[in-house]
Amino acid sequence: MTKAAFEPALDYVVVKITRWPFDKFPTIDRRLGIQMKATGEVMAIGRSFPEALLKAVRSLDLPVRGLRLADAAGWTDAEMVSLVAEATDLRLFALAEALRRGWVVDDLAARSGIDRFFIAEIARIVSCERQLTDGLGSLLLAKRLGFPDAEIAALVGGGESEVRARRMAAGLVPAYKIVDTCAGEFPAATPYYYSTYEVEDEQPEARGPRIVVLGAGPIRIGQGIEFDYSTVHAVKALREAGYEAVIINNNPETVSTDFDISDRLYFEPLTVEDVLHVVHREQPDGVLVQFGGQTALNLAGPLHDAGVRILGTSVRSLDISEDREKFSGLLAALDIERPEGGGVWSLGDCEALLRRIGLPVIVRPSYVLGGRGMEIADTGERVRAFVAGALARDSAHPLLIDRYVEGLEIEVDAISDGTSVLIPGIMEHVERAGVHSGDSIALFPAPHLPEGVAAGVMDITARLARALDVHGFLNLQFVYDGTRLYVLEANLRASRTVPFVSKAVGVPLVQIATRMMLGDALADLGFAGVHQLPAPPHVAVKAPVFSMEKLPRAEAAVGPEMKSTGEVMGFGRDVADALHKALVAAGWHGRERSVLVSLADRHKQQAVPLLRDVAAAGFRLVATPNTAAALHRAGIPAEVVTFDQAAELTVGLVLNTPTRGADASRRGFQLRRSALQRRIPCVTSLDTAAAILTALIGAGERATAVHPLVGSALR
Repeated sequence: MTKAAFEPALDYVVVKITRWPFDKFPTIDRRLGIQMKATGEVMAIGRSFPEALLKAVRSLDLPVRGLRLADAAGWTDAEMVSLVAEATDLRLFALAEALRRGWVVDDLAARSGIDRFFIAEIARIVSCERQLTDGLGSLLLAKRLGFPDAEIAALVGGGESEVRARRMAAGLVPAYKIVDTCAGEFPAATPYYYSTYEVEDEQPEARGPRIVVLGAGPIRIGQGIEFDYSTVHAVKALREAGYEAVIINNNPETVSTDFDISDRLYFEPLTVEDVLHVVHREQPDGVLVQFGGQTALNLAGPLHDAGVRILGTSVRSLDISEDREKFSGLLAALDIERPEGGGVWSLGDCEALLRRIGLPVIVRPSYVLGGRGMEIADTGERVRAFVAGALARDSAHPLLIDRYVEGLEIEVDAISDGTSVLIPGIMEHVERAGVHSGDSIALFPAPHLPEGVAAGVMDITARLARALDVHGFLNLQFVYDGTRLYVLEANLRASRTVPFVSKAVGVPLVQIATRMMLGDALADLGFAGVHQLPAPPHVAVKAPVFSMEKLPRAEAAVGPEMKSTGEVMGFGRDVADALHKALVAAGWHGRERSVLVSLADRHKQQAVPLLRDVAAAGFRLVATPNTAAALHRAGIPAEVVTFDQAAELTVGLVLNTPTRGADASRRGFQLRRSALQRRIPCVTSLDTAAAILTALIGAGERATAVHPLVGSALR
């Protein structure tokens, strides 16, 4: 056998880049050190370091095509010195910008502590940028270095489609190489492939009908491991249906990129260019986009326009669900209510809309993931400031403003074949509307819905599934204000709650949805018409898990923008039992029967009934001065502490509801951060507090019981 010391056996370079959540928390300390701050990572393979590096960068799902960051040109020399010397997520881009400004490789190596080899390789990328801009660059060299068509177009002028057409006319298409895990000693059985611009192609010919499944890329807040679950189960369903399953993904942490999951795996960026190349090489029967979260769904339109067959729900229907005006028009045609609102392109539009719908409102950018950049605003001044800032950052898309309806939030994951609709059940959120669904506690089946509301949810779900001709998944979110039921949004893809609901009912929902995308009918599985699964003999609770203590200066308060990094699931004989198990799994032990309370003025009276019950159950209440005064007026005993004392107090739970528009200079923000740093659970919603405290109060009154779960597997 050849020894590793004899000669290099590997002819490729692998680059791993971490995915940080700094786009979700722009105010936090970006410096990297011994405290892990990442939520995920990407992996890229190329024949050289520059090629693998650039493929990894565009796999991160950031607004960059290469090493040119939009803000970099505005950095001062003093800022550049700091950015080069300090380890942050911006240093890679700062090094490239420094090279553009004429800094030398040896100087950058000394300032950064990074090996000269890597900086010299980045210099090759920057040199190619300059050559392309000057009209002297080689298209072949740029592609071999890992430049995407979009970056080349930005450097030479013109559109991405023009560069693609020029490249295709010149015969410049990638070859695919196998990741040789056997060092050339015998044929590798691991079907990993990566693209590179060379002549020899090592990919074997496919043997049967095949379908490409798009993964979700790196784990980040708003898009996590739940989409890997869906991808893997979709592959199982494809294989059972007689298809070869081909996955495109770039996340080395997930099960979907294990060697034995798919028939072939491509470690490639999830961009239109990279996916089109794989599709051209594979010639599949179709592509599944419903399992890779928003990343995969955003590729549906461009792939369809390029002639790729998108399986399941049509691209036209996907566009209706994503486009606010089109979706509102559909709801109006179906006589389904949604909160009033609209898209604005200017401050003038904003003023006119506010006069029509009033305050408070939810404001958010278009086409976002995980509620990114979303805010509830109850003053015109705050709305105008948000709109001005958002439009300055992105003038190509409207800003969305909707009337905020404070009520019970309801969620449904359904499956349709265009005619029949399968509804596993209805979820109820503990937190009222305004808290992102990913950060809320969800109860399944919904225990508090009036019968008429549940029937309304079923009816609307069925009508929308048919109107949109859904073939596969439909996720709907509603709010009920006590009188009227409103639709908040529709997602025509697997949602983050699909694994939770699948486990709660014991039915493989992803496999069923996949069969609908392949053209099967629900009636063939015994689910004709509008079919709701029977309620399980237990209650399931989904509880979010946060990592705020790892992100200094991050705001801990929950709101419309998602912040949780994971979730846990609890089963129980009733809501309190299931919720208590979920809380324990999330790290809420409740050993200290004491609560520190500091409430915004608008919540002081609302909290009185809850805190009266908590005090009667034997919990010690400690409160900041104004909150304590409100509790004393209601006859509730509470110790008084200053904010400074509160920040050092050891209690079992901190209940602090923030003032809207709060910032890092406020005492409430500092109190929440202090609790996180001392690993004390901190709750910022009265709804969450009521559920948690009720579960903790009853925890000592019942013994924990363990029951086996028997799934009703689809036959």
